[in-house]
Amino acid sequence: MTTTTLDIPVEELPLTRQFAYAIGQLGWSTLVNIVGLMLVYFYVPPDDAGIPFFINQVVLLGILNVVSLVAASGRLVDAITDPIIASLSDRLNHRLGRRIPFMLAGAFPSALFCMLMFTPPVGGISVWNMIWLVVIQALFYTALTAYVTPYFALLPELGHTSTRRLNLSTWISITYALGIIVAAQTPSLADAVQATLGIESRMTAIQIAIGTLALLAFLLMLVPTIFIHERRYCRSQPSSVPFVPALRETFRNRYFRYYVIADFSYFMGLAIINTGLLFYVTVLLDLAEALVGSLLAIMVLSSFLFYPLVNLLARKLGKKLLVVLSFFTMSAVFLGVYFLGRFPLPAEAQAYALVLVYAVPLAFLGVLPNAILSDIAEHDRLKTGDAKEGMYFAARTLMQKVGQTLGIFTFAALLTFGKDPSNDLGVRLSGVVGFVLCFAAGAIFTLYQESRLLEEMRQLGMS
Repeated sequence: MTTTTLDIPVEELPLTRQFAYAIGQLGWSTLVNIVGLMLVYFYVPPDDAGIPFFINQVVLLGILNVVSLVAASGRLVDAITDPIIASLSDRLNHRLGRRIPFMLAGAFPSALFCMLMFTPPVGGISVWNMIWLVVIQALFYTALTAYVTPYFALLPELGHTSTRRLNLSTWISITYALGIIVAAQTPSLADAVQATLGIESRMTAIQIAIGTLALLAFLLMLVPTIFIHERRYCRSQPSSVPFVPALRETFRNRYFRYYVIADFSYFMGLAIINTGLLFYVTVLLDLAEALVGSLLAIMVLSSFLFYPLVNLLARKLGKKLLVVLSFFTMSAVFLGVYFLGRFPLPAEAQAYALVLVYAVPLAFLGVLPNAILSDIAEHDRLKTGDAKEGMYFAARTLMQKVGQTLGIFTFAALLTFGKDPSNDLGVRLSGVVGFVLCFAAGAIFTLYQESRLLEEMRQLGMS
């Protein structure tokens, strides 16, 4: 047993329950990465993808296609739902705790709407397909927010010291990365569906693959709701701060501001690259789309090799320096996208080299930002006496999702400059934009004062 600074006895989370918590992230990571990987590819397919057009491909103002506007619309709903759900979660007084009830409510709708996003009601170009996608996206991201924002708020509540929060961040980073691998199997699973069931339609095979993975994701999302007893392992003390003041106080936190601005820039660049991956493989390198699954598996598994080093260096050098260096390294990797297919190497060698180098900063950026934000939220609780973890993670996920939305929007807009093997400028330019955004993230994060925050936490009684 341990006693928190609020004198509320809670148990330390055992290792098996830490795994249960992390498995929930494997579920929702699978859903969000299916959307990130497949949405633009499904609705703005290359000429040889075997997928018909469902939405008008007309270009507006010279650079904006309809799909870029539709893709951007869903996550903008989070500008309202993220902080509202965070505030409701922070203030909830339920027998199951503050977070678990929301996670239970969000799990199944998230999986259902992910599947429905890829089942347009009309079998050809139609305005009804556009309306369907706008509505279903909004419902998907609302349901996902109901799960993800309370899920992240559990991290500082389950990890009672900075070291334990770093360990939890490591576990959920692993499961998030595994979610990328699972989502990346969509093309390969579609191949297997076609071969096994004799289905000729590529579109139908992709829909079956996505539906199967969405069901798996739902079951995984249930795991922490079953095995994490919130009142046993968390303080679970409702916040007394109303919605608007809590959100305002969050963004006024000087430590949080530099963190969230850098995070926004990074996730915008990351969304551009993730959305473009199928295009990089099929358009720039002229390789089969199924190779994406192997590439992402190798990238994620390679990143795992660096996780012990992440924990070791974070304790010795601090988290800030490692995050800044990782941002700069990733910006260089993104710049390499522009030259894919032009290096004096076989196409497959270029693809594997890119993901192997990418795996290094991915390991550091997968673990450390969540641990840093947990420190910021805990510092605020120690300083103010009010537990607003949900609002901090909601504000962060809000900025992430706006960044990801703008990233998808930007990539879809860049495709108007060329998205086919004989005309690929738009795909290449996405690498340049990703470079600029990640370099900016590294420069901004140099302003974060980590040593000052940790010293203040020690003075406030943090062990």
